Amino acid sequence: MNHRVMTLALAATLACLASPGASAQGLRPSGGAGKGLAQPPAAAPAGKSSLTLPTPSAADTGPRSADFIVAIVNSEPVTNFEVRSRVARIEQQLAQQGGNAPRPPRDLIAREVLERIILEKAQLQLARETNIKVDDYAVNQAEAAVAQQNGLTVNELQRRLVSEGLNRDRFREELRNQLLMQRVREREVDAKVKVSDLDIDQFIREQQGSEVSAAEINLAHVLVRVPEDASPAVVAERQARAQQAADKVRAGEDFAKVAQEYSDAPEGRRDGGLLGLRPADRYPELFVTSTQALPMGGVVGPVRSPAGFHILKVVERSAAGSGPTVVQTNARHILLRTGPQLSESAAAARLSDYRRRIQAGQADFATLAREHSQDGSAKQGGDLGWANPGRYVPEFEQALSALRPGEISEPLVSRFGVHLIQLVDRREAKLNQREQRDMMRDAVREKKLEEAYATWAQELRGRAYVEYREPPQ
Repeated sequence: MNHRVMTLALAATLACLASPGASAQGLRPSGGAGKGLAQPPAAAPAGKSSLTLPTPSAADTGPRSADFIVAIVNSEPVTNFEVRSRVARIEQQLAQQGGNAPRPPRDLIAREVLERIILEKAQLQLARETNIKVDDYAVNQAEAAVAQQNGLTVNELQRRLVSEGLNRDRFREELRNQLLMQRVREREVDAKVKVSDLDIDQFIREQQGSEVSAAEINLAHVLVRVPEDASPAVVAERQARAQQAADKVRAGEDFAKVAQEYSDAPEGRRDGGLLGLRPADRYPELFVTSTQALPMGGVVGPVRSPAGFHILKVVERSAAGSGPTVVQTNARHILLRTGPQLSESAAAARLSDYRRRIQAGQADFATLAREHSQDGSAKQGGDLGWANPGRYVPEFEQALSALRPGEISEPLVSRFGVHLIQLVDRREAKLNQREQRDMMRDAVREKKLEEAYATWAQELRGRAYVEYREPPQ
């Protein structure tokens, strides 16, 4: 859990405390071309949080006769009751946690709660100004998620709220506000954070040092051949041609295209210069020594050998047999994007009808995906391919984890729209170097998201007009 963006589940359980939450990841931008899916983030796999329902306090049900305004945020008041309610709940949680650690003074808690409410007000105001909305269907989904993670049905959750003095309408209002703030942050922060290969290389150096295992490597290769007994003029001409090819690669031109144009090796025209993943001892020693210090994607050359001049690029590394084992999922989905012409409720109703038809044998999932899905995967029948943990946003991944192969989820709301998800299969797999690098990309993105959110929140707070009145009591 980090303090960047509240996930649905944590936001639901701590809605009245307005606590910092866990990050929302994107269906990752590095997840592959053609998927039509935007991120984050972000990132480590989403797991189920250990959740408890909000605890009622006397401040929730007591009289408001002593209520007064403690601050104004862009003309919107913050009342003493709002602050007092949250402070009381925090104190009750601290009491339930027990332990001998000293508790912060009540006035300090109140000041921190007031500042968090001010930031929330600013975010909710921005949501209204930019016409961000949360449909009742999304709130229903949030409420169901809270119930499920507490081992309750929705009806049991509602009865428990009433029995503990919590108003269901207020609870749902808090859920809606948390979802609104999440969507604001997703748009204002998550969508703008990018991770470059240089960021990943730096992360690798920080975590593991610059040494990278080369037990197995995959190189891309351009050979500019030099004939035996070539004259100095011919050698110079061949070297100049190789340098030209290397300069194009370093300038960002596609390696395969350069290989097809310049390489005299057979794999240059056939495979875009790729030599394939193989043990290092199956490569010429020159290739291994020239590339051993390079990061993934690094280029070296021209390098001279008796055959001519070589340009080499590190495409993949894998320490044989040492990749971590993970459970991968193969899923497919139908995505309906929501907006002024299609509400979340209407999209969910349409997807529920697709689900009913599929389960009744009246329609085929892949066919419906090709016909209706508003996602790049539609051409593949909605197939998202094999994915490692953490590939999808938390709500998508949580729904997927609850399915058995062949099962289809209920319609699910995410930042991208409303999904119908089918789990095709699961498998255990060892990650190769490229897949490990993708997971490192998630970790780097998560760190950058935390930093970006902190900066954005500070700027948003700085732009808000805040007038302090009486201190909260």
